[in-house]
Amino acid sequence: MPGYVLHMGATVLCLHAGQAQPTMTSPRVKVGGQPAVTMGAPWSIAGCTFPPPPAANGPCVIANFVTSALRVTSMGMPLLLQDSQAVCVPTGTGVNVVMTQFRVKAQ
Repeated sequence: MPGYVLHMGATVLCLHAGQAQPTMTSPRVKVGGQPAVTMGAPWSIAGCTFPPPPAANGPCVIANFVTSALRVTSMGMPLLLQDSQAVCVPTGTGVNVVMTQFRVKAQ
């Protein structure tokens, strides 16, 4: 299913309201004037409110995306889409893509 391509300026939050930022972007593809993000590198998370042990297993530190575009790549790596799924470490929860650009879709 087609989805909007994620870029450096996209707003991505862990399920506990921590802000996720890509650690690497594609130098060759830009959408909305900002670099697109590929599946290869993890995203760093700051500000997660999930409590640390012994109360819970938080906070979220990184997010690894497990789904991406099937047909569109940059430098051999699939692009991330608005509906791409991720798993946060160490909590095992997901992320929410709150906002991204609305001009370029991929599948």
